[in-house]
Amino acid sequence: MPQKSITPSGTGYLAIPGPSVMPEAVLNAMHRPAPNIYAGELPQMMPGIVADLKRVARTDGQVAIYIANGHGVWEAALANVIAPGERVLVPSTGHFGKGWAGIAEGLGAEAEVIDFGKSAPMDMSRIAEALSADTANKIKAVLGVHVDTSSSVRNDIAALRATMDAVGHPALLMADCIASLGCDAFEMDAWGVDVMVSACQKGLMVPPGMGFVFFNDKAAEVRAAMPRVSEYWNWTPRANPQEFYQYWDGTAPTHHVYGLRAALDMIHAEGMEAVWARHAVLAQAIWAACDAWAAQGTLRMNIDDPAQRSHAVTALHLEAPQATALRDWTAQNLGLTLGIGLGMTAPDDPEWHGFFRLGHMGHVNGHMIMGLLGGMEAGFKALKIAHGPGALAAAAQVIASG
Repeated sequence: MPQKSITPSGTGYLAIPGPSVMPEAVLNAMHRPAPNIYAGELPQMMPGIVADLKRVARTDGQVAIYIANGHGVWEAALANVIAPGERVLVPSTGHFGKGWAGIAEGLGAEAEVIDFGKSAPMDMSRIAEALSADTANKIKAVLGVHVDTSSSVRNDIAALRATMDAVGHPALLMADCIASLGCDAFEMDAWGVDVMVSACQKGLMVPPGMGFVFFNDKAAEVRAAMPRVSEYWNWTPRANPQEFYQYWDGTAPTHHVYGLRAALDMIHAEGMEAVWARHAVLAQAIWAACDAWAAQGTLRMNIDDPAQRSHAVTALHLEAPQATALRDWTAQNLGLTLGIGLGMTAPDDPEWHGFFRLGHMGHVNGHMIMGLLGGMEAGFKALKIAHGPGALAAAAQVIASG
């Protein structure tokens, strides 16, 4: 007798690595008529929003806000400090490191990519060799992705700064924290990061549409010496506005601003360290379940060493086409959406159907993670995908232990 499909009524669960689950407080804050963009509540909110964004980034520097996604702030950051013909060094650990290198090349820069593959973090010794070989200091910036959302690797940005300092290289350190900000611990000033980019749709829990470029005085000095920067990307008026419109170089993303205010209130009410700790525990619960499942069958985590895994996203592999079959089953029967295996191989490669990802960033808690894992286990059973026992018990023990 053919298996009956379950109607996925109730609230769906978008367990992809961004956009993340949007809190009701954020959505309710955005559900309002269009506000005045010239005076009143909205302009008055901005100094507090800027201060609270800087608290999340752990910086006393400046921040420029753009109506853009992560790719937009990649370009914004580079446009302010890298001139055509200049060189950047890109230690790549997945799809997004190479993506940022491509943006640099599109602006006329030369991108020197050190490819560490898709299942390992940066090797600081190789980066030190590349920087030491640059005796003329032609490399103007090192572009480091803190968490590559495709591979789920978490790179040691503080060690990257230490490597640059040890060889005495003057390049800017630029960090991509699009997937990690508000999820994995990040200390912009303490770690010596000169420029950091992020976006609103992951750990900051706001619908996609805003991106952020944080920068320190060293980066501001480089910007001041640039021969030209396009009016739109120019971060100076955005970070030092005389009028409200200068934050945006035009009309504000009004409802996103209200949503961001609500999200920042939630983050700081919980406390930044508590937010990081919550993400760490929930990630470890997922890993414990995956370890149990991996005892039989083909499931494996993309990053072997837990110390090198993101607390916001976990990349996984099954024998193709089981990953796609699992994603389809959980979506159709449970309303549970798992992430595609972005960037691990080409979509026309049959192996593409063996990769998938779990997003566990932002507005997530223990019962949501247990529901995610229970949904996956139901999918394994329905599809007869081989897996080891005890996954849910292992995850529950991690959460119970805190």
